[in-house]
Amino acid sequence: MSMMVGELATLLLMAFALGMDAFSVGLGMGMYRLRLRQIFKVGITIGIFHVWMPLVGMIAGRFLSEQFGAFASLIGGLLLVLLGIQMIWAGLKKDQESVITPLGFGLVFFALSVSLDSFSVGLTLGIYGTRTMAAILCFGLAATILTWAGLLAGRKVQGWLGSYSEFLGGVILLAFGLKLLLPI
Repeated sequence: MSMMVGELATLLLMAFALGMDAFSVGLGMGMYRLRLRQIFKVGITIGIFHVWMPLVGMIAGRFLSEQFGAFASLIGGLLLVLLGIQMIWAGLKKDQESVITPLGFGLVFFALSVSLDSFSVGLTLGIYGTRTMAAILCFGLAATILTWAGLLAGRKVQGWLGSYSEFLGGVILLAFGLKLLLPI
């Protein structure tokens, strides 16, 4: 039972870390003064992408773990470290202005761009044999809720928290990657 609670806590932290990217971008997109109905659609769309992308990654990760065993575990840890570093780097950049609006095709592109990192995490989770349903539910719910929070906050705030939230998400993913590479 304690292993299941530990796995769920880990999944929730990872989902939060991945959702911080959506929150961060949502802060900027929230300045478009979207209506509540549009905010609802954006959050649901990003949540759906955060379910499908890690699911595809988990399927690929399970295949890799069956084919390559321990080597695949090393790759999974490295992916999380690289993803964490990339998110930290992006969070430190000050010139992040988005030119894509979250409407129509822009919404699909927006959702895909903020959920690509969840594919890599899904790949890692698949390698480690994580419970699929628990993972995708955590990722989808966290991304949806954090996107809504970011969009709503973006209506009120002028984006000063955005880079810090992406930085925090990167630190969390980096820590998990290091934990997988350096079992203590």
